[in-house]
Amino acid sequence: MSNQLTRRKFLKTAVIGTVGVAVFPQFVTSCQNKKTDAAVDGVIRLGFIGLGQQAMYLLNGYMGMPEVEVVAGCDVYGIKRERFLKRVNDHYAAQQKVAAVEVYENYKDLIARKDIDAVVIATPDHWHAFIAIAACNAGKNVYLEKPLTFTIREGQELVKAVRNNGVILAVGSQQRSDPNFQHAVKMVQEGKIGKIEKVNAYVGAPPKPYDLPEEPVPADLNWPLWLGPSEFVHYNSQLDPPISLDPEQNEQFWGAWRWYSELGGGFTTDWGAHMFDIAQWGLGMDNSGPVEIIPAGYQDTKFLTYKYANGVVMTEEPFDEKQTKGVKFWGDKGWIEVSRGHYIASDDSLLPPKVEETKGAYETKVPHLENFINAVKTKTDPVVPVEIGHRSCTVCTLGNIAYEMKRPIKWDPAAEKFVDDPEADKNRLFNKTYAEGYIL
Repeated sequence: MSNQLTRRKFLKTAVIGTVGVAVFPQFVTSCQNKKTDAAVDGVIRLGFIGLGQQAMYLLNGYMGMPEVEVVAGCDVYGIKRERFLKRVNDHYAAQQKVAAVEVYENYKDLIARKDIDAVVIATPDHWHAFIAIAACNAGKNVYLEKPLTFTIREGQELVKAVRNNGVILAVGSQQRSDPNFQHAVKMVQEGKIGKIEKVNAYVGAPPKPYDLPEEPVPADLNWPLWLGPSEFVHYNSQLDPPISLDPEQNEQFWGAWRWYSELGGGFTTDWGAHMFDIAQWGLGMDNSGPVEIIPAGYQDTKFLTYKYANGVVMTEEPFDEKQTKGVKFWGDKGWIEVSRGHYIASDDSLLPPKVEETKGAYETKVPHLENFINAVKTKTDPVVPVEIGHRSCTVCTLGNIAYEMKRPIKWDPAAEKFVDDPEADKNRLFNKTYAEGYIL
């Protein structure tokens, strides 16, 4: 692809897209177009959309489950499709299993397969809503990485798509399956630290404008399709970290798209989708949210601040000198401080029982993945259903809207709209205008 890509040519290529397919030669039994029902044969057939670093963690977790069969993968980057094929191939060959796996460049081709029961979506945030809604409309169950969506309206539409189609959607907020976080929330909700007065939930800085230098687009990367509904930005390898297969060299860092306002929500959504999520859970706000959001730097406000109707105030504020990303609940009878692998409290009676730590990367956390598979089998909501993912994502996005507007905003969590604020109604993070050819 030419590095000097015109806007017209870019849009044309992005809308059309292409598909590439590769099949394991040793896998002789194709499952394409074979309609199956997990309730009949007990097997959940998965397709992966987005095959980067996070997807590889999830792949390792799902392939370890005997009731799961991975049958397809999709990515706009050719070499990552090759890596996916090799890993799935090696896994099934080691287990002497007969299977068929195919890869695609365009997610629509994967979703069109009738045999796939569920999809795992681990793309950059700007694609989440488009792909997840399409999957729901195709009757697929969905495991969707956090944060749920790029805009608040996208979240509202995704909730409708899940419920209207009667499918299961689980959000990759794996901290909700972590015993430490579960115990902290239990103590808070049972009143063990008294009436909650404030919460510190430290996540980090908001996004910044895109400022990476332009680089040549790799020959096997469909950059227009990578951008999709997003506004155009030029390619830089930090956005989709390069890998190699011979010798094997995986991603050395997380995709930097998340740090730039055109493509992601910065730490506010990246870690906020974890820590604000726990705060919302502890406060009993899974079906609600804050009523006022004040950005850091406004008058004498030092930290991004959320005010709830019940008087509780949550600040995006460190609770220790190390600036640990985590949550501290303050009650009138004590406090609890919790983060990944860390739990302390004002009294020993508040500490959780010791449990054996789940092995593997935190991003995998097999119990959280197993919860999704069980939800699909039983057709019941998972531990983090779409509504909770949407509410937690909304908290994050409201913070970034307040940052962009550089002033307080008032929010009606019941109606899910701003209070008498036409300027906020037009904010791109509430209701975005997409690239030509894309309609939500």
